[in-house]
Amino acid sequence: MVYKMDSGGSSSRLGEQGDPRWYIDSAYASSLKVSLRLPTRQFLEAEIKMPSGHVDQPVIEDNRDGTVSIKYEPREEGIHELYVKYNGEHVQGSPYKFTVDSISSGYVTAYGSGLVSGVSGEPSQFTISTKGAGAGGLSMSVEGPSKAEITCHDNKDGTVAVSYLPTAPGEYKVSIRFGDKHIRGSPFIAKVTGEGRKRNQISVGSCSEVTLPGKISDNDIRSLNASIQAPSGLEEPCFLKRLPSGNIGISFTPREAGQHIVSVKKMGVHIQNSPFNITVQEQEVGDAKKVQVSGTALKEGKTHGENTFTVDTRNAGYGGLSLSIEGPSKAEIQCADSKDGVLAISYKPTEPGYYIINLKFADHHVEGSPFTVKVTGEGSNRQREKIQRQRDPAPLTEVGTNCKLTFKMPGITSFDLAATVTSPGGVSEDAEIQEVEDGLYSVHFVPKELGVHTVSVKYREIHIPGSPFQFTVGPLRDSGAHLVKAGGTGLERGEAGRFNEFNVWTREAGAGQLAISLEGPSKAEIDFKDRKDGSCDVSYKVDEPGEYRIGLKFNEQHIPDSPFKVYISPAVGDAYLLEVAQFPDSAQVDKPAQFYIRFNGAKGELDARIISPSGKTDDCFIQNIDGDQYSIRFMPRENGVHNINVKFNGVHIPASPLRIKVGKDDADPAAVHAHGPGLGSVKTGAKTDLIIDTCNAGAGILAVTMDGPSRVAMDCTEVEEGYKVRYTPLAPGFYYLSIKYNGAHIVCSPFKIEATGGKIAEVGAQETSSVTVETVQKVSKSGQKQGPVLPNFKSDASKVTSKGMGLKKAYLNKHNQFTVHAGDAGNNILYVGIYGPKGPCDEVQLKHKGKNNYECWYVVRDRGDYIVIIKWGEEHIPGSPYKVEV
Repeated sequence: MVYKMDSGGSSSRLGEQGDPRWYIDSAYASSLKVSLRLPTRQFLEAEIKMPSGHVDQPVIEDNRDGTVSIKYEPREEGIHELYVKYNGEHVQGSPYKFTVDSISSGYVTAYGSGLVSGVSGEPSQFTISTKGAGAGGLSMSVEGPSKAEITCHDNKDGTVAVSYLPTAPGEYKVSIRFGDKHIRGSPFIAKVTGEGRKRNQISVGSCSEVTLPGKISDNDIRSLNASIQAPSGLEEPCFLKRLPSGNIGISFTPREAGQHIVSVKKMGVHIQNSPFNITVQEQEVGDAKKVQVSGTALKEGKTHGENTFTVDTRNAGYGGLSLSIEGPSKAEIQCADSKDGVLAISYKPTEPGYYIINLKFADHHVEGSPFTVKVTGEGSNRQREKIQRQRDPAPLTEVGTNCKLTFKMPGITSFDLAATVTSPGGVSEDAEIQEVEDGLYSVHFVPKELGVHTVSVKYREIHIPGSPFQFTVGPLRDSGAHLVKAGGTGLERGEAGRFNEFNVWTREAGAGQLAISLEGPSKAEIDFKDRKDGSCDVSYKVDEPGEYRIGLKFNEQHIPDSPFKVYISPAVGDAYLLEVAQFPDSAQVDKPAQFYIRFNGAKGELDARIISPSGKTDDCFIQNIDGDQYSIRFMPRENGVHNINVKFNGVHIPASPLRIKVGKDDADPAAVHAHGPGLGSVKTGAKTDLIIDTCNAGAGILAVTMDGPSRVAMDCTEVEEGYKVRYTPLAPGFYYLSIKYNGAHIVCSPFKIEATGGKIAEVGAQETSSVTVETVQKVSKSGQKQGPVLPNFKSDASKVTSKGMGLKKAYLNKHNQFTVHAGDAGNNILYVGIYGPKGPCDEVQLKHKGKNNYECWYVVRDRGDYIVIIKWGEEHIPGSPYKVEV
C-alpha cells in the first residue's frame, strides 16, 4: 500500500498549506518510526502496528513535489493501524485503521481514504474490489451526523468506485456487505472534519400575534414575562410587544392546533386576567411540508455573483424561517421579503466547492433540505496556514499553594496593572503582579478554598482582553473547547511585515490538541510558545494587508468567539514616530476631554475617531498646537469604555486604539454571576430558567446567546437581583450558553448544557438564538452595595498554641512579644486584641511567618493589668483571654 502526504503547495488538491493531508493510492499499508526532513524543514514520523501487536516500518520517499509517499509491504492479514506524526504531532485522523487481505483470498476488499477520513462538504472516495469473489449482491450504506449521498461507478475490471458526500463533521460508519454479510473490516469508521468550512445564517419569518385584554403601560413591559402552553403541554416563552392598535399583544410560533394558555406574570405573580385562553386554528400551525422552494441556485451556483432561489410560505401557516449556508467561504446572504409570504433569497460565495444549505420553517426542514450545491468559478486566492500543538493538562493547584496566571501585553507599564481574585465564597483580595520578562506578566495568589475563582486583571481600570478569567483550585469540574480563552491585540488588529501577538489560555479546558489557522490575502508565518502553565503565546506575520480570519480550535471544536476577523494594516512606516502625551485616566459624559500627539519629525496626515460602547462613531477635533504637536479633543455621549482610533496616513499609531473609561460606574463583567436550573441538565419541551445576578455590576449591555442543535424560544425579563432568562430547548444534545456583559464573557461562560428527551424540532446545522438587554444599575436587597462574604472555614481553635513573655508580663514603651502557632488548626482568621486600664493598647502588630504561624508584638504606655485576647475565627484559643501585668 502507498500513502501520500501533501506537505503544502497551493496547487495541490489534497491539502491546504501547512496542513498535512493523506490519501490511499493502492491496496495495502503499514508504518514505521523514521524521520524525513521535508522542504518545510519539519519532520515526518510513521509506524505501523500489526494485528499480532508487533510494530513494523514502512518506506518513506520524498517525491520532491511537496509530497512524500509511505510504502509498505504487509506480512500479516487483518486490521493494521498506521501512526503518522508531522513535526512531532499526530496528523489529522492518525492513527488510521485499514484491513489487509490476501489478493488471492477470494474475498471482497475495500480501500481508499473515504474509509478512514474526510472533510465536510467534500466528496469522500474509496474502491471496492470483487475480483475472484464469485456471485453475490453488493450493498453499502453510510451513517453519521448528516445524510450522505452515495454514488457508484462500475470500472468494468472487477472494481467499483464509490463516492459519498458528508455534509457535517463527525464519525461516519461505512458499511459494505457482499451476499448480505459484512466484508472484512466493515463497518469502517471515517473521521470527517469541518476544517476550513465557514458558515453564515439568517432568520426571518412571521409569528402569530394575539391582543391581550386590559391596559399595560410601557414601563410595566420591562418587568413582565409571558409564556404559552400548548394542548400537548409544551410550554415556551413568548414575546410581549406594543401592537399598532396601541394594545399589548403576544407574539409566538404556533406548533399545534387547539386551545392554548397564555400566562403573563410580573415578578412571578400573574397580572390581572392572567392566564388567558386563546385558540389556534389548524391552518395557522406552521407546516414545513407546505413550503415551496424553487430555483437552480439550490443545486448549483457561481462565485462572486448573486445566486437566487425563492421560498413560498403562503400556505404554510405561521413560522420562523431559518437559513444557514456552510462551505469553503462565508457566503453573504440577502433576503427580499415581498410581504405576501414569498421570499427571494440570494447568496454570494467567494470560493468554489460544495456548499450545504439548511432551510427550516417552524424548526423543521423544508422538503429537500439540506441541499447540496456545487459552486464553480474563480476563487479569491486566499492563502491558509495552520499549526497544531498538543496541550498537556496544567499542574493541579491546591489550597495554600502559589497559583499563577500569565499573560503577554507588550508596550505597557506594570505600574498601570492591577489584579484581584474573588474566591467561590465571594471574598475579593488584591493579587500580586510580577513582570517575568519584557511584556510578559504573571498574577500570583494563594487560595484559601477549593473551587472556581475569578481573576480580574485591569490595565488603567479597564479589563485586559480575556479578563475576567476562570481559575479552578482543585480538580477541574469540566473540560472542552468552550473553556478555552484567547485575547490580545493580535486578535483585534495587526500590521503587515511584523509579528502580531495574542494569548491563549487552555488551563481550564484540560488536555487536548490546539489548532491555530490563519487565512487571508497572503501566507502566514505562525510561531507558538508554550508557557507550561496552561497558557501560551501565539505570534504571526503576514506580508500583505487586508482582512484575515484566525481560527482557534481545541479538539477540533472552535473556542468561544472563533473565528476572529482581523484587519492587517500596511506597514506602519512613520506612524511609529508618533507619541501620545497627557492622555486622561477617565472622562465624563457630555464634557470635552483632550490629549496630545507629538509627531517627532514624521510627515503626514492625522485622523482620530471615537467609538462608544454602543458602537456609535464620532469624529475627534484635531488642532495644531505648534509645528510638531497636535491636540485631539473629543466629547463622549454615553457611559462605558470607549475606543479612540488614532491613524497616521491611514495606519494606526502604535498605541491605537486608545481605551478610556467614561463615567464613574461602568459595567463590570467580573461582578456578574449566573445560577439556576437552566444551567444544568434540561429536558426538551420543558421551559426552564436561570438568574443573571447583576447586583453591583453597574449598568451595561447584557447579551445572552444559545448555540445548539435547535433554535430555542428565549426571553429575558427584569427581576429584583438582576435578570431572568427563560428558554425551551426543542431537540436533544449539547447547548452552549454565552453570557456577555458589555462585550466580555462573565466567568464560566459559555456554559455547557445537556438537553435530553425527544425531538420536537428537526436537527440540522448548529443554530443560534440570542437576546440583548440594556440593563439598569442594581444593588443588593439591603439597598446598599454588598460587602465581601466570609468563606466557610474549616478549623479547630483547640489546636492553636501560643507562647512568649508577652503573654505573662509586659514592660512600658518596649516591644513585648509572643508567637501563635496554628499550623495544625486548619484555615481561619487570627484576631488579637489587647485592652488596658485606659482602653485599647496603643500599638499592636502581627506578622505571618508562613504555614499559619504568626509573630505578634505590642507597646503599652500605662501601668496596670491588661487583657490579651487571641481568637482563631470566632473561638478563643486555649488560655485566652490572658492576664498580663505591666
